[in-house]
Amino acid sequence: MVETPLVSIIVPTKNAQGFLPGLLESIKLQTYDNIEIIVVDNFSTDNTVKI
Repeated sequence: MVETPLVSIIVPTKNAQGFLPGLLESIKLQTYDNIEIIVVDNFSTDNTVKI
């Protein structure tokens, strides 16, 4: 079986609690299965880190 390449999605954030849940849900709905999501936070002062 042919293995598909891994696609890394890197999401930089800073105080992104308002849009991060929708973004992550949108990524999960993609039809390509071999992905990893890396969220990198820049010292958010809201609840971004908890998401």
